[in-house]
Amino acid sequence: MPFPSSPAHRWRVPPALPVVKLVGAVALTALGLVLSGGDPVALVLALVVAAGLTGWAARDLLLPVRLTADADGVTVIEGFAGRRRLPWASIEAIGVARRSRFGLTAETLEIDAGDSLHLFGRYDLDAPPDEVAETLRAARPD
Repeated sequence: MPFPSSPAHRWRVPPALPVVKLVGAVALTALGLVLSGGDPVALVLALVVAAGLTGWAARDLLLPVRLTADADGVTVIEGFAGRRRLPWASIEAIGVARRSRFGLTAETLEIDAGDSLHLFGRYDLDAPPDEVAETLRAARPD
């Protein structure tokens, strides 16, 4: 059943996730300073990884919404800060891929738009990928 002219559904990064990344960057910087023992290579390596975590957290803070769906289609995040609008007609399939490794199962929402494949994990959506896929399938016009 397609959406009536209601507001779009939105899935976003959990609000605590960028905070955890920033805390990790600060902790890594502190550990690099304390444990490098005067070794500049270890300190630089710690600072580079901390900068990467900070950039990743900044993306989550600036663009927390990863996926939206409305009556006309979906909008997905693309690249670091871009967005791409996919009309329902261009979406060939919506599915959930499950992969098991080392006793852990990871689920990924897959939106196949023919020329592109968009993947979203649990922490991109702040919801189980199964539920999001179900909502998207229900929203898609027949």
